[in-house]
Order: sequence, then structure tokens, then C-alpha cells
Amino acid sequence: VQLQACGGGLVQPGGSLRLSCTASTTILSSNVMGWYRQAPGKGRDLVATLRSGRDPNYGDSVIGRFTISRDNARNAVFLQMNSLKPEDTAVYYCYTKQEGATYWGQGTQVTVSS
Repeated sequence: VQLQACGGGLVQPGGSLRLSCTASTTILSSNVMGWYRQAPGKGRDLVATLRSGRDPNYGDSVIGRFTISRDNARNAVFLQMNSLKPEDTAVYYCYTKQEGATYWGQGTQVTVSS
């Protein structure tokens, strides 16, 4: 499984970005897809995950600002990020789990700065 993420960039505080991630193979809706992020000098933290039939799972710091969604027909997961803050600056990684294995995308940089 290869995951291709895009949509990162430079945005001012309070702005919005939409990240997209597409898988190279079919991802069952029952399999989790989601996003983690890693800021410089820090570990990889949960942003949001989603699987069919369950409520989305968000990291505490993004609740109310970020929204995760999926298009299962396109094997894609999206992350709408609103009200961005400088502390959201990080490399954002999409991921999925399939048949016991975890797969990560290459990461897309999000920088929030004035």
C-alpha cells in the first residue's frame, strides 16, 4: 500500500488548509485511515482517525477546528484544518492499517506563520 499526501503549505494564523491522501490500493471502509503529525524535535502525535461505523477520533488540540472525512470509492482520506495556529506547524502523515500492517505516507509540511 502506498499513500500519497498533498495539500500542505504556508498559511497565516487563523487560516485554513485541506490535506488529501490517496491510497494506491483498495482500502476497506472498515480499515482505519487517518492523520498524525510530527513537529520539529517532537514525537508523532494523533491528529484524527476514521473508520466506517465509528465516530471520528481526534487529538485533543484539534477538536472543533479539524474535520476528517473519507471517500471510500477513491480510497482517500481528507483533513480540513480551520483556525490554524502556529502550534499546528508540523509534518502531517496519513496512514492506514490493513491486514495487521501499518502504512505511512511520505508526509506533507504544514507551516502556520505570519
